[in-house]
Amino acid sequence: MNFRFLGLALFLTTAAPAVLPGSAPAAFAQQKQNITLEDIWQKGTFSARSVPGFNWMKDGRYYSSLSQGNLVQNDVTTGQPVQTLVAGQELKLPGQSQPLAVDGYSFNADESKILFSTDTEPIYRRSSKSYFFVYDRGSKQLVPLSKTAGKQLYATFSPDGKRVAFVRDNNLFVVDLTTMQETAVTTNGAQNRIINGGTDWVYEEEFEFAQGFQWSPDSRQLAYYTFDETEVPEYNMQEWGPLYPKDYRYKYPKAGEKNSIVSISTYDVAAGRNTKMDVGPETDQYIPRIIWTQTPNLLSIRRMNRLQNKLEILHADARTGNTQVVLTDTDPAYVEVNDDLRYLAGGKEFLFSSEKDGYRHLYLYNMSGKLVRQLTKGNWEITSIDGFDEKKGVVYFTSTEASPLQRHLYRIDLKGKGKARLSEAGSGNDVVNMSADTRYFLNYHSEAGQPQVVSLRNGQDGKLVKVLEDNAKLRQKLTEYNLGKLEFINFKTADGVELNASVLKPAGFDASKKYPVLMYVYGGPGSQTVKDDAGGGIAFTNYLWHQLLAQNGYIIVSVDNRGTGARGAAFKKSTYANLGKLETIDQAASARYFATLPYVDKSRIGIWGWSFGGYMTALALTKNADVFKMGVSVAPVTNWRYYDSVYTERFLKTPQQNPQGYDDNSPVQFADQLKGKLLLVHGTGDDNVHFQNSVAFTEAMIKANKDYQTLYYPNRNHGIYGGNTRLHLYRQMTDFVLKNL
Repeated sequence: MNFRFLGLALFLTTAAPAVLPGSAPAAFAQQKQNITLEDIWQKGTFSARSVPGFNWMKDGRYYSSLSQGNLVQNDVTTGQPVQTLVAGQELKLPGQSQPLAVDGYSFNADESKILFSTDTEPIYRRSSKSYFFVYDRGSKQLVPLSKTAGKQLYATFSPDGKRVAFVRDNNLFVVDLTTMQETAVTTNGAQNRIINGGTDWVYEEEFEFAQGFQWSPDSRQLAYYTFDETEVPEYNMQEWGPLYPKDYRYKYPKAGEKNSIVSISTYDVAAGRNTKMDVGPETDQYIPRIIWTQTPNLLSIRRMNRLQNKLEILHADARTGNTQVVLTDTDPAYVEVNDDLRYLAGGKEFLFSSEKDGYRHLYLYNMSGKLVRQLTKGNWEITSIDGFDEKKGVVYFTSTEASPLQRHLYRIDLKGKGKARLSEAGSGNDVVNMSADTRYFLNYHSEAGQPQVVSLRNGQDGKLVKVLEDNAKLRQKLTEYNLGKLEFINFKTADGVELNASVLKPAGFDASKKYPVLMYVYGGPGSQTVKDDAGGGIAFTNYLWHQLLAQNGYIIVSVDNRGTGARGAAFKKSTYANLGKLETIDQAASARYFATLPYVDKSRIGIWGWSFGGYMTALALTKNADVFKMGVSVAPVTNWRYYDSVYTERFLKTPQQNPQGYDDNSPVQFADQLKGKLLLVHGTGDDNVHFQNSVAFTEAMIKANKDYQTLYYPNRNHGIYGGNTRLHLYRQMTDFVLKNL
């Protein structure tokens, strides 16, 4: 359940604006404004700027971007264009008067050829299909990648730039760019049965990748996935609109049900030969990652058992399929998968991250899996590897060393020495986009309540080269509005659990008054809502909506309960096998803590959340009905038996092994305890958290004779957006909060 919060907005009647202290007489004073729904969702009043279309080029001094239909090369040190690489008017097919409407592109390794995509059509969260065209910069020739009808997926140049691999109709193909001859690597692909070169729904959602093939570094071979999802049960959604609604059926493995059988093969381009890799006799397992090593013909495969508490790194001979387990990482609860595995030049060592000492840290191993040394250590954790300087043996990584609420860039050498922070001193969060040669990095810095600053920095010492975007206009714009200050606090519950929280008080807060409190919750494993950042463009609207509520006299609180991230494995995995239990206890205990504060009206505490947060809201209003006056539950899981196998079993085991873990914390089981006012929201086209969840919960509330309000959105997915959808949704949510809290 990797839910991307897609933004918030609402409408409120503008209250009388305040006069700025020390300003001109009231009749002529500059007046503070209140935020409206239209500001956020229609006018773009608070749209943050970034550096659009940034793509590093092979020379780390330049990046490319699409600008008004042209492909432009920009100097990273100035942010200014230096030349047009491809003029839009050049992208015309023979006999066509209009150029292609390009929506994406990628270079081959020497940047002599470019793949352009058009008419891109999203499928699920990370997948899409397009028409691809190959452009030769030397001859200025533009040709379709394939002459066969149908859009392509994941078109990718080989490292030598001589071929392109892509997926169509669940089969993998290779095109020789010299002859434009197309060769089918597989031929057995079939809808809802066999997938070659791509992933099934649950891998895409929970293991966070969709392209299921990789070129070898020498361009001689392709490694690819095959998913046999024949036995996976289908889920059926109705698409509303025509006289007779259409069925949309796709394979969705719910907890405890059959998964796809996954295999890995290699394809020798010259020989036209497929070889299946030996991933063991067990078919009820996961292969969450493959990656080529820097040793010819050596493929790295990660294998996990179904419970995901054991991860193995296999090294496979791509020519024979023989494999050997070189490293095993286990955990009493679960092992998480990431992209931190890096094979070093020379083929002798690799980097890997693990939580085996209680925090996620970096380790260096030889190719036999023997530990060379632990590179990082401490009561903090790395969150990503951002770059690696092969020549100097230096790793660049982002970590929580300064605070669980912050992220900053550091470097360390392969001896575990010379660790240094490259991010500027101070608070906030840094997100890094580093050039391949590590000469420069783009730094996206933000702090709570402030839009991001995008800067170019030196990769060796982090020093500023140039600020590319400071969002100065938006910063000035924000000063014109009645905004409260977001504060971070740390407190202990009555049970002695120490928790981090953010508190947003209304502008002009008066400690002698009593204020209602609305708690915003997500609370899922490894997540965080309490961070010192603006959250980027979409999450920034979340902050603005909460400011809008604060303008109407509400205090907005968010608490990271047990099970959330950045505080080590013990804190995060304390909720294992009882998902929802400790999390809801902590949210209720937090509400009781805030109820003791002299400026809080303890009879007016509410809660709201989306996705996992919707689940938490529904559970809070049933299992802790005496604490919360109202709640808004958006797109919730209401019974983990209805959710997908990979995510759910990672944290709960299977329902066959742990039925109590599923039932003891399901809102459906406690509907008869509902007391507060509930607004339940769901999209009928939610392919992730099925509408079935809200149907089951409403049925339980009807049986218990409980009152509730529901709001459903036809054909909308988990994000519930499109057209006026968000405008409508948040108007309803706002009205509900104002009337019931």
